[in-house]
Amino acid sequence: MSETDRKSSNYNSLTIRVYRKFKHKIALKNSLAKETLSEFFATCLLIILGCGCVATSVLSNTSDAYLTNNLGFAMAVTIAVYVSGGVSGGHINPAVSFAMCLTGRLKWAKFPFYVSAQFLGAIAGSAAVFGIYYDALYNYTGGILTVDGPNATAYIFATYPKPYLSIMGGFVDQVMSTALLLIGVLAIFDNKNLGTPKGLEPIAVGLLILLLGLSLGMNSGCAMNPARDLGPRIFTAMAGWGMEVFTSGNSWWWVPVVGPMLGAAIGAFIYVLCIEAHFSDDMEDVHNSLEADHYEKQELTSMA
Repeated sequence: MSETDRKSSNYNSLTIRVYRKFKHKIALKNSLAKETLSEFFATCLLIILGCGCVATSVLSNTSDAYLTNNLGFAMAVTIAVYVSGGVSGGHINPAVSFAMCLTGRLKWAKFPFYVSAQFLGAIAGSAAVFGIYYDALYNYTGGILTVDGPNATAYIFATYPKPYLSIMGGFVDQVMSTALLLIGVLAIFDNKNLGTPKGLEPIAVGLLILLLGLSLGMNSGCAMNPARDLGPRIFTAMAGWGMEVFTSGNSWWWVPVVGPMLGAAIGAFIYVLCIEAHFSDDMEDVHNSLEADHYEKQELTSMA
């Protein structure tokens, strides 16, 4: 080995040691803390990427905003689930966490931590989008941030109903779309069903979000996520749009908060009633056996 190669090897070894030491120092020891941080970061990422796409389409006056927004949020969800799925499950949505608790997939004690992290992450993500597009926003609006009108920009961050949509119609819209979301999510992650190849679940979830947005998003943007809607709405109220973000659309703000929670419960109930409850115990035993065998193989591989 030459002197140059030896020095390079020493530098690499030093870098690895410093990196490992740094990771050890910042690593959280409490599993709930890890999951809470994961949900915060993933939801923040969802808003930055998703609302960032909306900001791009609005502020650039693009002609294909509907497709851009739906594609953007679908891909944002995919990346957010990839980032956090191995730690917290990648819920990034209080309605999903609520359904997971109802079906015994998440402990109720964790629910307030998940939801708090999701809302705070959504607010932080909104602040990031606002900061990135600050100059573009003020160029587009002339410094006047409005909820309604030709230069309205509040809908970059939160959803607002079309003029024809009634509160009841919007509520039904949110309940149904979120119910379908949970039916799809439960099916994607149900290994007793066809399931999804390991590692491809986030892509399947992203395609599901794209489909729901394209099919049911015309009325109000198909929020299906209380944190994704209320978090940014709270931020816009503080950032210059004012309390009109809560009164606009006949006080629309509560619909994408309450509707998705009810829809999640209905969707979970429908999936259990129509699909999950009818898998035999033998199928579950085989599945558990395969899981145990797979785990043992992983352990042996890790020890090799």
